[in-house]
Amino acid sequence: MKTNNSFSATLHILLHLEDADKPLTSEQMAAFIESNPVVIRKLLAGLRKSKIVCSSKGHHGGWTLCKPSSAVTLYDIYAALGSPEIFALGHRNDNPNCLVEQGVNRVMSETFHQAETLILDRFKSLTLQDIGTEFINYLNDKGQHND
Repeated sequence: MKTNNSFSATLHILLHLEDADKPLTSEQMAAFIESNPVVIRKLLAGLRKSKIVCSSKGHHGGWTLCKPSSAVTLYDIYAALGSPEIFALGHRNDNPNCLVEQGVNRVMSETFHQAETLILDRFKSLTLQDIGTEFINYLNDKGQHND
């Protein structure tokens, strides 16, 4: 089953934007995550609408953070990406009249809802700066940087 990695890819890109001393092009950011510039522009479109990132055209143009990283929560980013599904697991609906299937689906719906609420609450309490700080700590522990 294919997973949606747009959230982690976006965090990766935003950390590079936070660290950059000048605007970055979609080509530069695509190289960071081994992707295509078109994919980068699609990822950042919702973030631009949410005023998390800004873009400028021209020879010295590119993308920058519009807000300090301490003012951008992971929930802000998640919402700007269109609130992608947290879980790839789903319900069986092959036999909706089956009482066992109904019971399983009811229990799983409640469980998924509770887990999603916990995750989204955590997203609301973490900022882009927190992720950057964690990266710096990890980098110091590892002593290297690969991209």
